[in-house]
Amino acid sequence: MGVADATLAELTSDQLRNLCEIAGIDERDPIRLLGDILGPAGPRPLAEPPLWPSDVADDATPVEFSMQFESDGNRHLRVLAEKLADEPGPGANLRATRELLTSLDARYGLNLDRLRAVEDLFLADDPQGKFAWWYSFIFGPDSMPKFKIYINPAMHGAEHASALVERALGRLGLDGAWQTIRDHALTRDGFDHPGFFAVDLDRGPQARVKLYVTHDAAGPDDAVRAARAVPGIDADRVAEFCAMLSPETEVFRGRPLVSSYSFVDGDQETPSNYSLYLPIRDYVPHDAVARERTVRLLKDHGVDPDLLDRALTALTDRPLEDNTGLIAHLSLRMSPGKTGTTVYLSSEAYGGTPQRAA
Repeated sequence: MGVADATLAELTSDQLRNLCEIAGIDERDPIRLLGDILGPAGPRPLAEPPLWPSDVADDATPVEFSMQFESDGNRHLRVLAEKLADEPGPGANLRATRELLTSLDARYGLNLDRLRAVEDLFLADDPQGKFAWWYSFIFGPDSMPKFKIYINPAMHGAEHASALVERALGRLGLDGAWQTIRDHALTRDGFDHPGFFAVDLDRGPQARVKLYVTHDAAGPDDAVRAARAVPGIDADRVAEFCAMLSPETEVFRGRPLVSSYSFVDGDQETPSNYSLYLPIRDYVPHDAVARERTVRLLKDHGVDPDLLDRALTALTDRPLEDNTGLIAHLSLRMSPGKTGTTVYLSSEAYGGTPQRAA
């Protein structure tokens, strides 16, 4: 069966099964959860247009894969996805997402305390923006899946995003966190703005509240300043990360750089972790160059680059020189005494990132 004859569920399930084998992860939970999240989009043939213009991926595929590598040798596989309703629309998709949450809680016993504390701030009959809530499923070799909810702070309009995030952080006991973020990451009016608000749904002491900040037309120095909100990390590594992946770029005027901050138990105003996300697909001519630069990054983190090549092969057999976007973006994670990187990979179920004009 060729890709053109497959359904979205068939293609993405095969891709996820291949990635599980590479990561040494039992495929049963990942495949089941993928089916849950795809819902009515799953059995739809790829020869038909996407059921909904999801913003998860450039080609409207409602799923993105990623592989996370830590400096201590740990690795995880992650699926980011948007739940679609039978008759999709902004409000209907949000309702379907919340219905799935009830089902997942019954199956896995989630910790919904953080989400319940703030969810009324992020509910709307007609959400604004490109999405309302997304899911992240995270799998490791020896653990139950972990879950995260991504929320669009601009779902009541971009003009209300900052106020909603500030209120949400206050409700979660993160007093002073908003001021810290403003001082380091929201310093350029009209260019820096909240992009995602996220909460982990597990019960461990390291369960996170995360805020992502989008930096339009930013340079590496802007990201370094954002990283300095976390004490005990080498913020200069952020500039090195940018230079390694896009050495010719002084200002990222395509898809923007994104910062994120993680807050865990015991944090109030100071985050425990900083991450920078670089959308490499906008800053390379094609995926062969993206692969070359990603290999360099993985070697810098002591990761066998063969894992990358196996992951790319698990998703597609197209020549890397044909397009960009298979390697969508890369992240650098830093906390005191620990670093890591994540490679974000596109399914390209609906053709992948549109080619840019020369």
